[in-house]
Amino acid sequence: MKNRLGFVGGVCLGMALLLAGPAWSDDVSDSVNNRIQKELGVFVYPKGDQDSAKQASDTLACYDSAKERTGLDPEAPPAQAQAVEKPRGGMVRGAARGAARGAALGAIVDDAGDGAAVGAAAGAMRGRRGQKQAAAQAEQSAEQAAATANTEKQETFNRAFGACMDARNYSVQ
Repeated sequence: MKNRLGFVGGVCLGMALLLAGPAWSDDVSDSVNNRIQKELGVFVYPKGDQDSAKQASDTLACYDSAKERTGLDPEAPPAQAQAVEKPRGGMVRGAARGAARGAALGAIVDDAGDGAAVGAAAGAMRGRRGQKQAAAQAEQSAEQAAATANTEKQETFNRAFGACMDARNYSVQ
C-alpha cells in the first residue's frame, strides 16, 4: 500500500508540475514515462510528433484505461500461493505397515514382539519422510501455479496498455 501511495502521489505531483510550467515539463514527463515503462517492463516510442508531455498524458490515460478494462492493478502485490493442506497419518500408517512386516520377520526367528516393535519404528520414520516429501511437492506446485497466474495477469494488463497506446500512435514493445 505504501508503494502504491508513493507512486500515485508521484504521478499527481508530476502532473501538477506539468501544468505549472514548461521548465519542469520535460523532466517530469520523462520521469512519468520512465516510471510506468519500468513498472510494466515495456518500451514506448512515439510514432508521430508527440512530445514528452503528450506521451506522459497518453501513458497515464492508457494505464488507467488498462486498469479499468482488465480489473487488474499492477501496483497491487502479487497473489500468494494458497496454503495447501498437509497430508496426515503418514507416521501411523507407516508404523502399522512396519509392525506387520516386523512381526512376520520376527516370527521367523521366534521373536514376533521385538520384530513388530522394530518394524513399527522403522515404518513410522519411513511414513513421516514420505509425508514431508508429499507436503513439499504440494507446496511447490501451489507456488508455481500462483506465479503462472501472476504472469498471465501482467501479460493481460500489458496487452490492454499496448493496445491503447497503439491506438494513440505509439509503438509498444
